[in-house]
Amino acid sequence: MMDSCIVYTIIYSFLISLKGSIVKDIIQPKLLKGFRDSLPSTESIRKHIIAKLEKVFTLSGFLPIDTPAIEYSEILLGKSGGETEKQVYKFMDQGEREVALRFDLTVPFARFLAQHRNEILLPFKRYHIAKVWRGEKPHSGRYREFMQCDFDVVGSDTASADIEIALLMYRSMKTLGIQEFKIHVSHRGIFNALLDVLDLHDQSVDILRLVDKIKKIGEKAVKEELSSITDKKSCAAILEFIVPAPTFAETLAKVKKLVSAENPHVQRMTEISSLLEEIGIANFFYFDTSITRGLDYYTGIVFETFLSGCSEIGSVCSGGRYDNLVSVYSKEEIPGVGASVGLDRLIAALESLGQLPPVPSGADVLITCIDESIIGHSHKIAEILRSENISVEVFPSKKKLASQFTFAEKKNIPLAIIIGEQEKQQDAVNIRDLRKRENHDHLMLNEAIVIIKELLNP
Repeated sequence: MMDSCIVYTIIYSFLISLKGSIVKDIIQPKLLKGFRDSLPSTESIRKHIIAKLEKVFTLSGFLPIDTPAIEYSEILLGKSGGETEKQVYKFMDQGEREVALRFDLTVPFARFLAQHRNEILLPFKRYHIAKVWRGEKPHSGRYREFMQCDFDVVGSDTASADIEIALLMYRSMKTLGIQEFKIHVSHRGIFNALLDVLDLHDQSVDILRLVDKIKKIGEKAVKEELSSITDKKSCAAILEFIVPAPTFAETLAKVKKLVSAENPHVQRMTEISSLLEEIGIANFFYFDTSITRGLDYYTGIVFETFLSGCSEIGSVCSGGRYDNLVSVYSKEEIPGVGASVGLDRLIAALESLGQLPPVPSGADVLITCIDESIIGHSHKIAEILRSENISVEVFPSKKKLASQFTFAEKKNIPLAIIIGEQEKQQDAVNIRDLRKRENHDHLMLNEAIVIIKELLNP
């Protein structure tokens, strides 16, 4: 008979080899660079911010739309090209069609307008909150998959439409409790007019993209690159143009001198300046002639929003006018202006400033479990409370009350309900205010509902 030690050794070796084969079959969990999971604490804040922004949009009559995440490559790249094309995720689908993930929400919106023109009334105000993808280098506040919150007015080339977008940008920041911010504005049309004066129209795309990098690479680097594509006089004129004066009025006066006070784009900015003063929000806006926006489809006013003390994050809400974009997909020209809140970047900025809103609780009330035989009654009570617009979670198994209270506190649930067999028979509940460590005992359910509401909204 085989020695027992040998048998144990053989069995142990077999188990070790079996464990190894199982481990080999497990796929190592990992994420692509620039992509992230979102835990409940993060996602709850994201949903909280989105809800506030949706309220801002709907208060101004903006309507929601949605478009597919994947489009034909030719649709997305018909007007962008350049640096944008390098960042787009492109691939062949099962039908051997070249498709791409949307890199923003504006280009798909232009395609949407061309296809649904007869189904919408102009001017049309929309908002669209969804994910987009760009294969650029990830860094602080910027990822390869991120959420945008777009809002646009199409069908109106007026200062009123421009101001409506500016107001939504301002109101979005205020609604989120952000006080220290500046919305930088400029006008692509004015910059192009300057380039026409300098006889540099054919190089406008390259020059505008270069100037757009000034906050990333600095004025010295921009000057060096400008010198390589323009003459000394033109380079000096461009550099003078892109350095804004201290005030909106002073920058406007400088622009009028360099271009012309009669230029229609200069006149539009003059009108916008007057409207900002009349509305009483001019202090939150800064005429920054270095702002051009990198995408080629912008034709008029452009916006970028910066939070004070958080310059490294960059703009958290950007956009502009794009009067020719829809003409790529349609013979009809539909003017448009819009902006987009970069939600992930905004959250990163608020986090770095210590201004993130508190994580919303998963529920208002936790119904504890001290007797598993009455779990059905606990769920019945939960449904009654939910019908009163009170959010409720039911603990699923019996544990020490102290453990259940700790569970609730870790989830920021402020109130707990304790029900035993006696309370069930009498249709009563006990309430524990976990914030104040106070009890409200033996309450009839209708009394409990009143007290819960009072405790949640003192």
